[in-house]
Amino acid sequence: MFRARPVEALAANWGTRARHPLPGDVTVRLLKDNGFDKAKLFEADPAALQALGHSGIQVMLGLPNELLAPVATNVAAAEQWVQQNVSNYVSKYGVDIRYVAVGNEPFLKSYKGMFEATTLPALQNVQAALVKAGLARQVRVTVPLNADVYESLDSRPSSGDFRPDITGLMTSLVRFLLDSGGVLAINIYPFLSLDADANFPRDYAYFPAPGAPPSQASVQDGNVLYTNVFDANYDTLIAALEKHGLGNITVVVGEIGWPTDGDANANVASAQRFNQGLFDRIVAGKGTPRRPQMPDVYVFALLDEDNKSVDPGNFERHWGVFNYDGSPKYSLTLANGKGIVPAKGVKYLSKQWCVLRPDASPTDPAIVGALGYACQYADCTSLSPGSSCGSLDVRGNISYAFNQFFQSVNQQKGSCSFNNLAVITTTDPSQGTCRFRIEIDTGRRRDLTHQDSAAARAAAAWGAVVLLALLAIVSV
Repeated sequence: MFRARPVEALAANWGTRARHPLPGDVTVRLLKDNGFDKAKLFEADPAALQALGHSGIQVMLGLPNELLAPVATNVAAAEQWVQQNVSNYVSKYGVDIRYVAVGNEPFLKSYKGMFEATTLPALQNVQAALVKAGLARQVRVTVPLNADVYESLDSRPSSGDFRPDITGLMTSLVRFLLDSGGVLAINIYPFLSLDADANFPRDYAYFPAPGAPPSQASVQDGNVLYTNVFDANYDTLIAALEKHGLGNITVVVGEIGWPTDGDANANVASAQRFNQGLFDRIVAGKGTPRRPQMPDVYVFALLDEDNKSVDPGNFERHWGVFNYDGSPKYSLTLANGKGIVPAKGVKYLSKQWCVLRPDASPTDPAIVGALGYACQYADCTSLSPGSSCGSLDVRGNISYAFNQFFQSVNQQKGSCSFNNLAVITTTDPSQGTCRFRIEIDTGRRRDLTHQDSAAARAAAAWGAVVLLALLAIVSV
């Protein structure tokens, strides 16, 4: 029998795809001040790992998908990766690494089988490398999977089974995790269910408030009433595991959360509603009907990441419970009834912004090129329709894009020109829900010619979207 038990600590995903990352020591203090004692990194980021040393925070460390093939085909490559990224940080810096997450959602349908042949061999080689390094008792293996690896044809969790095309692979993978003492990590996103289907029952995406009537979309499964998509989704996986004799595996939630910007469904009110319900469940230790004890849940995410790919959607850069600078986006009650608190010791650039000159015309032909350049190198996703800056007028849109670029290059001299269309102001141009940011002072300069090419392509594509929208407005 599983029993619900209160927890005293929380877990979070710490993504590092930010142009101006919050310093590692500041982030670790932010985690600890808010009661988080577990963190998941998607890759072996040196600054983050060093900051986590001797912190008391348990770490799940990711091995990215692009490394699956070399690690799968060569055990020496797995041994080298473990030596450099696990053994080194455990012994030299005192990082408490508990898990290696091999790949990230490698069986996602959209990958069209790209990683299906390499994931299990990579997992096996990483496990062998941990054994050789003498770390296998301390560091376990896992594979974070998307919820699309299982399904229920009649929507009842008890009918859950693995996707037919990967049933054999899933059973082999989970059996290996069981045999090696690992865990299975699953990523569940009610937001994506809601955002992908205009007819999805909105209340079913959230955890019901105490005393509130269940959503009309609740699913009756035998004598169990499923009142929210998380419980139903998680138990569909548990049923699939039990169907194949794998019900003893420990299942953790690798990612779950709600974004606040970049999409009409991504807003502060919705994120606060979802995450408060989630944290209430975590703190109370209340699990699901099939697993009444709440598993470890890694909230996605700790901070916004303005350099992530926007291929899944413009909301992808706005999953943080905290803003880019560690300031809370909304009020939350966490463990022990304590409210969320901001990061301490954050240093900012000068209190100045870059905006469209008052005497400049938004129909100036040079605006098009200026905006394309600004949004290629800076994040303009908050200008999306329905987003926090989606209601700005044309001048506001242009100013926002100019300022994003200005801040992204550390307010460098000459970076607020745009063919003499822009000017620096010391008056905060923020309007309503639209916050014109001042960037974190990281003490370094950005070289725009050496940024990640994939991120650059994604940013350029987004810049084109912004341009088209603004041109449509300007031409009216």
